[in-house]
Amino acid sequence: MILSITFLFVVTTLGVMPSRAATKSGVEAQFRQWLEADLWPEAKRAGVSKPVFDRAFSGVNLDWDLPDLAPPGFPKPKQRAQSQAEFRSPGAYFSEKRLQGLAASGRSLMKQHAGLLRRIEERYGVPGSIIVAIWGRESGFGRAKIPYSAIQVIATKAFMSTRPDLFRKEILAALQILQRGDVSASAMKGSWAGAMGQPQFLPSSYLDHAVDFDGDGKRDIWNSTADSLASIANYLARSGWVRGRDWGFEAVIPEGVTCALEGPDRARPISALTDMGIIRISGRPFPAHERRAPGMVLVPAGTYGPEFVVTPNFYVIKEYNNSDLYALFIGNLADRMAHGGGAFVTPWDNTGSMLRSDIARLQSSLEKQGYDVGGADGLPGYKTRRSIGEWQARNGSKADCFPTPALLKTLR
Repeated sequence: MILSITFLFVVTTLGVMPSRAATKSGVEAQFRQWLEADLWPEAKRAGVSKPVFDRAFSGVNLDWDLPDLAPPGFPKPKQRAQSQAEFRSPGAYFSEKRLQGLAASGRSLMKQHAGLLRRIEERYGVPGSIIVAIWGRESGFGRAKIPYSAIQVIATKAFMSTRPDLFRKEILAALQILQRGDVSASAMKGSWAGAMGQPQFLPSSYLDHAVDFDGDGKRDIWNSTADSLASIANYLARSGWVRGRDWGFEAVIPEGVTCALEGPDRARPISALTDMGIIRISGRPFPAHERRAPGMVLVPAGTYGPEFVVTPNFYVIKEYNNSDLYALFIGNLADRMAHGGGAFVTPWDNTGSMLRSDIARLQSSLEKQGYDVGGADGLPGYKTRRSIGEWQARNGSKADCFPTPALLKTLR
């Protein structure tokens, strides 16, 4: 059971400590007490007025259907087996049917909003194709139904999820949005995870990055296309988008060049990578201005899938969603819309399946041998992949830079 110290004090004082026979109605009562005795004082300190606070929670109950809940007094939730695209063959993430459909719609919308996208790119430096690709991926270009009350979802998670501290920050940010008057509580719609509107911003991201681009005095990421697209661009620009550079290129890493070159901390001029024999898979040279600038090797499936040379902008896209596959999806979709590109040339091999717990055990084994895997968190990022490649090379194995069940068995 994960509860804040303040809440423990409050429920103890009020005599409503969770019991072994906790009921949903009893937890709902604790929720109302938590709102008034715990959350309200902090919201007040953040500049939220009592009328705004009361309107926000009028009629709001806990959403018991959300995942990853830890209601006070109830048995602790069982650990879920986590298997994501990064842990399996990533090919399923890149549904060709879906990408083709998004690209067709995106090209049409880029023509429809050409003037708007041009003005946004002039201000923020982010290409329209990247903006529209994120728009399409996040909310189907604003057409997806976003049915949840953001206040209900985030308050539920702040009160009784497995990550209450994260969502406490977000419910306070949501209340500040309401205080500013950009949207009403009833119109503040989000996903089951609390991400809001067409760009799918958490409330804290909204406060930091949402902009009023249509000039109506409100930052409306629910109904305004201009505000939604400009807010995406502002997010990327403030995350470090380099004006005038691409996101990356599918490449070929020749035999004899290690896949363990990966990572933004191992950046070097793209010309230096070509000197090693790394080329674009298309056979065309890298653009001259890109050759002079830093680039990084990326092997999201090790040697079992497409290989890339990416720019710092790839890692900016990851600031939007911290996943290599997400950033590649956005880059590929943007290329399809802007240049008529298609699927990656190199296929994704079927590398088998590993759970997050399997990855964590593999990482722990490498850490014990002195490798920096970026933390044994079960997420196989570039530090894990290149550590695998380095371990394989030092132990006389062919480096493939990818976690597999066979490797885990060998490391045990």
